[in-house]
Amino acid sequence: MEDKEEDNPPAQSNVLQVSSELTIPRGELNTKATRSSGAGGQHVNKTSSRIELTWNVRQSASLTDDQRAVIISRLRSRLTADGDLRVVASTTRSQYRNREIAEQRLAKIISDALLPVKKRRATKPTRASRQARLDEKKKHSSKKRERRAPVDD
Repeated sequence: MEDKEEDNPPAQSNVLQVSSELTIPRGELNTKATRSSGAGGQHVNKTSSRIELTWNVRQSASLTDDQRAVIISRLRSRLTADGDLRVVASTTRSQYRNREIAEQRLAKIISDALLPVKKRRATKPTRASRQARLDEKKKHSSKKRERRAPVDD
């Protein structure tokens, strides 16, 4: 049976809401539909339901210079040489649903990259934890010592 959501998708807004401070116009997103692999029988062989979504971080007009610098530095391993961030979704048989999933993943990746980094606070181990560690070392050492062959003098 055909998926009915492909026939009548609800109206989309023309922006992707990433956070309260950032929205990306859908015109900046490049969408490519290709044939998906995996389960689905004949359906997989004749429909292009896999969605590849790319967004160019370097050329985006929706980012401030600070946001752009943070995203580029934190996501440099995920960006292409041209500055494209690529997200792929092929989990469902519906092209429309895969597009939604890809957009959600893109928004999550970007919002996570823009979160401020928590500053690490140096801590000291407690006296009890240090003692427990030493006790464990002694038990391990004695276990190894007992396994050794006796030394004849």
